[in-house]
Amino acid sequence: MTLGGGGTDLPSYYQKRGGFVLTSAIDKYMYVAINTPFIDNLLRVKYSQSETVNRVDELKHELAREALKHYGIRDTLEIISFADISAGTGMGSSSCYLVGLLNSLQVYLRKQVPVKDMAELACKIEIDVLKKPIGKQDAYIASYGGILCMEIGRDGVVKTRPANVKMSTIRDLEHNLVLYYSGLRRSSVTVLIDQHQAMLDAGHGQHKIVAESLDYIKDLGYQSLAALEEDRLADFALLMDKHWVYKKKMSNKISNSQVDAAYQRAKEKGALGGKLLGAGGGGFLLLYTEGRHEELDRSMREFNMRRLDFRFDFEGSKALLNLVDSRLEYQYDQERNQIRCPE
Repeated sequence: MTLGGGGTDLPSYYQKRGGFVLTSAIDKYMYVAINTPFIDNLLRVKYSQSETVNRVDELKHELAREALKHYGIRDTLEIISFADISAGTGMGSSSCYLVGLLNSLQVYLRKQVPVKDMAELACKIEIDVLKKPIGKQDAYIASYGGILCMEIGRDGVVKTRPANVKMSTIRDLEHNLVLYYSGLRRSSVTVLIDQHQAMLDAGHGQHKIVAESLDYIKDLGYQSLAALEEDRLADFALLMDKHWVYKKKMSNKISNSQVDAAYQRAKEKGALGGKLLGAGGGGFLLLYTEGRHEELDRSMREFNMRRLDFRFDFEGSKALLNLVDSRLEYQYDQERNQIRCPE
């Protein structure tokens, strides 16, 4: 969930001007499980579809295919995934899937990989290998968790630090931020490609609008960080509103009449600021209010928008269950006639 500077993490922008993103993780998860089949050497990947193939190159699921190829896994594995929130809602589901899969494969292969390296590997696969017009923040926040500051150099090097926000401020922020699902799903690629192309084409009239908007949004990101670290939540909310105004200038695909009407009604009912999460076009509408929650809920129901309760998550990608080492330990003890259940 981007809190400031969204869009400046795309290569087409940060390679020219450097980027800054203030982003956060919430307690909604992508679950990835892997297993080694016993009866055959096939690859099985189960998601919204189900694939069973002989070799990794035959997989249609791009993220699974490239993650397996990176670690030299050609066959004999099963991958199952499911999520709290569906794809196409602006919540970084593809990067969350990839980070979760990379993490599970590292556990499976008993590799110790630093968090930053895992985030960069996810970025490399999506941005460099698969040529997706996306930014770096989704992979990083899925890896790190928390409320994260990302300084992105023109060379693509990312410097991270946790935002220095008091826990009392975080709890107030959790209470005052409300998420509503718009009911509209879309592919972020169709929205981001406009921004990406405008930044690449310096001779196009839209280039100046996009570049200046992102410059301003980056500055708003720094201001948003300062507001949170100084416990100025109302100021943070007003910065969200400014961010949304400038974000909509970059493409006519970012918003639509339904979202604009809902946002205007929300402001009339006490929201100080807000925006669509992700690239825009649909997904979740994030609003900030102080004590006007019931009024907002009633107003958003008129637009068929459902509220999603959440809290921030500070752990990042993690292994919930690891049977690899325990199985090895159990087999080792059997060979020594010292059968012992693993802890």
